[in-house]
Amino acid sequence: MITDRLELRRFDAGDVDNLVALDGDTEVMRYLDGGTQTRAEVESSVLPGLLAYHDRYDDYGYWAAHTRSDRAFVGWFALYPVRPTDDAMVFWPETDDAAVLSLGYRLRRTAWGHGYATEGARALVHRAFEELGADEVVATTMAVNTGSRRVLEKAGLRYVRTVHLRWDEPLAGNEYGDVEYRLSRDAYRKG
Repeated sequence: MITDRLELRRFDAGDVDNLVALDGDTEVMRYLDGGTQTRAEVESSVLPGLLAYHDRYDDYGYWAAHTRSDRAFVGWFALYPVRPTDDAMVFWPETDDAAVLSLGYRLRRTAWGHGYATEGARALVHRAFEELGADEVVATTMAVNTGSRRVLEKAGLRYVRTVHLRWDEPLAGNEYGDVEYRLSRDAYRKG
């Protein structure tokens, strides 16, 4: 996939260093699990997990994002099918039914503040509705992650609720909950 400034491509075995730099940054990981990933974890778990999506699905998964101008790795974007339940979105199971697609992204700190997250998210929202025929795109983040919330809003998703979840090792800000965002195909087309 190509946007004005980004190229999104499937991950490959050569992406270990990119992922170590991304998942090894405590600021990048602070709203995710509070820890960082080692090279061994990236090689044995993270990268194989990302590659597995493209083995399972033709049109969904995780894409490495690079700037078109200098091929600098900026992070990744994700789009994959989930099955809605009455539970919080973070617990919605993956499915083969692509009616509802979950949107995600993770960018290197050096890429923050340049509009790349919004550009990539908008491209995947467009793909979801215009190319893949999805009925809805959903996403969730911590309520205190204001940067991610702005990206979701700029990509057209709208806040629907805050959920308060119990975690064995809660992250700082967990007391404010997790927020859920949604965008239906009809709302997308109305713009």
